[in-house]
Amino acid sequence: MAIKQISITLENLPGTLMDISERLGVEGINIRAISVAETQEAAAVRVVTDNPVKTVNVLRSIGLAVMERDVIAVEVPDHPGGLVAVLKPLKAAKINVLYLYPYLGRGESDQAIVIMAVDKTKEAVSVLKKNWVRTFGPEIYAL
Repeated sequence: MAIKQISITLENLPGTLMDISERLGVEGINIRAISVAETQEAAAVRVVTDNPVKTVNVLRSIGLAVMERDVIAVEVPDHPGGLVAVLKPLKAAKINVLYLYPYLGRGESDQAIVIMAVDKTKEAVSVLKKNWVRTFGPEIYAL
């Protein structure tokens, strides 16, 4: 099952990311995963929060353009080469990983978790489950 990622573009200025983080915190929203990629003039920010609907509403209320995307939260064995357990079955199924970034925390089994965007989300979840890779749905928001 997929989870919601929220993406925004911020001006690449000191304090801009802090302002967004503070606003979400004031609203009681916890950032569970975050990726920030900069260009000269802007920063692309991707987040998974514990309340994606409220996150979208808060960000839109302050005038930000918000994009939502289904992504997958996947448990990764925490040892050298552990990511191969996730990537190998995806490669075999001809599923492209567009990007990934770490989840801030660990799952119930104390393994690392990554957030992944792929070109075939539903198929990827099915392939990973068949290969004994633990995927998370909405319960990831509560971890």
